[in-house]
Amino acid sequence: MNFSTQRTATLIGSLSIFMWGLLALLTTLVEAVPPFLLLALSFGIATASISVKWIIRRENIKLHLQQPLGAWLLSTTGLFGYHYFYFMALRHAPPVEASLIAYMWPVLIVLFSASFPEEKLRWNCLAGALLGLGGVVLLITDGKGIVELRTENILGYIMAVCCALTWSLYSVFNKCFRNVPTDTVGGFCAVVSVLAWIAHVLFENTVWPATIGEWLAIVGLGTLPIGLAFFTWDYGTKHGDIQALGVLSYIAPLLSTLLLIVFEKGEATFIVGGATLLISGGAVLAAHKTLFKAARSGPNGNK
Repeated sequence: MNFSTQRTATLIGSLSIFMWGLLALLTTLVEAVPPFLLLALSFGIATASISVKWIIRRENIKLHLQQPLGAWLLSTTGLFGYHYFYFMALRHAPPVEASLIAYMWPVLIVLFSASFPEEKLRWNCLAGALLGLGGVVLLITDGKGIVELRTENILGYIMAVCCALTWSLYSVFNKCFRNVPTDTVGGFCAVVSVLAWIAHVLFENTVWPATIGEWLAIVGLGTLPIGLAFFTWDYGTKHGDIQALGVLSYIAPLLSTLLLIVFEKGEATFIVGGATLLISGGAVLAAHKTLFKAARSGPNGNK
């Protein structure tokens, strides 16, 4: 693969990680809105946004949506399944434990990606993933280490495992559909919005946003972390360095924590500093070749 193209795709994919860092902050502004209703609204906004782009540019919408059934099944399962299992995990297990298990997906991306013929398990990516995981453990448990897993929360743990498996498998096997245009994600978002509405009706009581500020926060969610982020992630996982993206994903919970601190919704501690060093170090170790070593590529930009 052209090295410059892969590096560009990896950089584009990494934008998703920074947008996901905004998720917690924006969600705190709409805490009263049930999660599946929030997803339905956010994915609906994402669908509307890409639809406006198609209309303004007079694009062939049918061409974007007329894609293989496998691509539709993989992407809708990945986008909706991840959020479904995550919310179910939080319902049936303590948030700290559920989050720790769910955040196995970056390591799983690194491991699963090695199953592709053109990929191999690189030591620096595996080491970086383990460093990042250590940083997330430190961050989520506030330095107390792995919490005790209790049998009464087994359903929640299973849901968290399904969450990690769903997102990692989606991210890795998305490479099989390189020829499916990223714009098709707009169609996937529409299906996810419908599924989220169904889940809302089945599992939640309706609580609408009460203020203009809350509606603006939902627009922000639908535009960035639950919107544009899935388009850039789609492009990055199809054409970029999937192992580097897996490790870089640990930046999301770190950035989320730092933003909460900046906006006085969290507290700066030595634990946060330690987690910052571990996650940053792991990310640099894993991604330095793809992102920072362009000089090593040949005169034509090839590896």
